[in-house]
Amino acid sequence: MKTISCMNIEPQILYSFGAEDKHYASKEIIYNEGDYALYYYQIISGKVKQNNYNEEGKEFIHNILGEKQSFGEPMLFLEKYYVMNAVCLSNVEIIRLPKKNFIELLEEHPNLAMEMNACLSQRLYFKAIMLQSMSSQNPILRLKGLLDYLKSYHDGDCEKCFHVEFTRQQIANLTGLRVETVIRALKKMEKEGNLTIKDRKILY
Repeated sequence: MKTISCMNIEPQILYSFGAEDKHYASKEIIYNEGDYALYYYQIISGKVKQNNYNEEGKEFIHNILGEKQSFGEPMLFLEKYYVMNAVCLSNVEIIRLPKKNFIELLEEHPNLAMEMNACLSQRLYFKAIMLQSMSSQNPILRLKGLLDYLKSYHDGDCEKCFHVEFTRQQIANLTGLRVETVIRALKKMEKEGNLTIKDRKILY
């Protein structure tokens, strides 16, 4: 499955439009749910998770992003607030570009605007597939929908090279399955050749 790294703009282009480097410590919050969207963010190094919490305080992790990946850009096209948090999982270095400058960049570089459209369309496509899979009573279909969606954020077209950075409990929370069911389903998927489990790490 060929995926699009959403999104990776050459740093020099970002700097030429007024971008700046920002450094964050592990566990530091880049933005909170409810904050107004002001910047385009692109990761130079480190890992960032996007999450929020329900009314009972239970965490829901939407994604974990790393080097050369971007986040927060969908909200730049809307007069809306963030619907999730962005939290550093390690020390993180990020290129940050103000919203106004980002829009100007896309206007002057229509090829990047087209790539952005492809990126956002891909996210919507896999999100729809994931939601459809979640309605299934078959745990393997639920897992496949989730894993395809997560993999869609990462660059590369090789089989079983995407490292799933979620724990079994987090996968259970995301799919509405019991942890025991997730473990059994993952083992069955491995037996059928759909993924690899090495040292408890899932490669999809």
